[in-house]
Amino acid sequence: MRSALLLTMCAGMFLVQLDVTVVNVALPAIGTDLHGGLAALQWVVDGYTVVLAAFLLTGGALGDVFGHRRVVLAGFALFGGASAACGLAGAAPWLVAARAGQGLGAALLLPGTLAVITNAYPGRAERARALGIWAGVSALALAAGPVLGGAVVAAAGWRPVFWLNVPVVLAAAWATRRLVPRGERAPGRRVDFAGVATAAPALGAGVYAVIAGSVAAGILAVVALAGFLAVEHRSPDPMLPPDVVRPTLAANFVAVAMNFTGIGAILVLTLYLQGVRHASPLTAGLEVLPLFGPLSLLAPVAGRLTGRFGPRPPMVAGLALGALGMLNMVLLNGTSGYAALLPTLLGLGIGMGLLTTAVVTAAVGGIPPERAGVAGGVNNTARQAGGALGVAVLGAIVGEPARPGEFLAGLHVAGVVAAALWLVALGVTVTAVRTRDSVSP
Repeated sequence: MRSALLLTMCAGMFLVQLDVTVVNVALPAIGTDLHGGLAALQWVVDGYTVVLAAFLLTGGALGDVFGHRRVVLAGFALFGGASAACGLAGAAPWLVAARAGQGLGAALLLPGTLAVITNAYPGRAERARALGIWAGVSALALAAGPVLGGAVVAAAGWRPVFWLNVPVVLAAAWATRRLVPRGERAPGRRVDFAGVATAAPALGAGVYAVIAGSVAAGILAVVALAGFLAVEHRSPDPMLPPDVVRPTLAANFVAVAMNFTGIGAILVLTLYLQGVRHASPLTAGLEVLPLFGPLSLLAPVAGRLTGRFGPRPPMVAGLALGALGMLNMVLLNGTSGYAALLPTLLGLGIGMGLLTTAVVTAAVGGIPPERAGVAGGVNNTARQAGGALGVAVLGAIVGEPARPGEFLAGLHVAGVVAAALWLVALGVTVTAVRTRDSVSP
């Protein structure tokens, strides 16, 4: 029964992560069909990710108050309905709005699936193994997105990319109703509406400011963040309670660093392969498989290691290997063969594969079950924000591959910056992330 429940929650995670990347290969077809310019196509991608990042904390808090089964079902319904609306879109603004709806549904699903798994597997070792499978499915979805999207677009056009979500959502929602315990509203808990009203614009405007380089959005994010902190300080039932923040601060810093480098590096390496080495999109996709393969395959292994030794050893090993891989970027130039790139791809892939499960376990393992949704929301928010920041910062460092000399110089700087950040995260892990005692037995 628990295996079926785990599979169902992984299906929700797979959809959320798949839609981060699956739409990218469909953008040219969407632009042609809907007569959308570059800005509209950017918002087809960003409309999803910005809303997802903005409401993850809210989704976790709602699950802790009303029960994660209810919130996961609501997330499936919203995600499925918005997916159908994407497939029916007749104009670019319609598609962008529907993508935002998908992002909101995903924000309900992501912390909810993590909380359901955390509560279903209370033992330290079994929880770590389950989270390893969950993390492996997440990594597989990110890797499968471009491949699956490309195949569907080539065979049937861009609209089925979204329609295919609907039957999967229906099956997962049906299984959730049968397998996940109903749960009751938490006694004495209430929704922190003031926290929701300030957290969402703080996160949303902050992520948008990073992606678009908007000063106005950055100012709005700072103002909203100040309001959020003031509200949380006075709230009797805060959305971001201190008993969740303090014990997970180190793990969530590592989560930010992990996705900053991981997601940012995927962008710059793809630009390097296509813009400097002139690989075709298909060839570039195949050439990055040494990164995605270990990331998918090692997550369950890391779960078993975390269950046996605690989160710190896999985190230290992953950060060290990843930092070495990023430093290898300093050696790349315009004539480098593929073998010269392999240490970067393998180092990052193995590092991320070891890190992901351990970081999630460190962030939620020592948190009481009634706070699992908030803990999961905080961790996922940290990862999403870190990824957005990495894309913006590392992308700005490397610049346009049309100017290969400047791009390669920037690539070398990006490798050093990313490696340095992971080494800092390694130091934080050694000094502040506890070992197996931080994971409930």
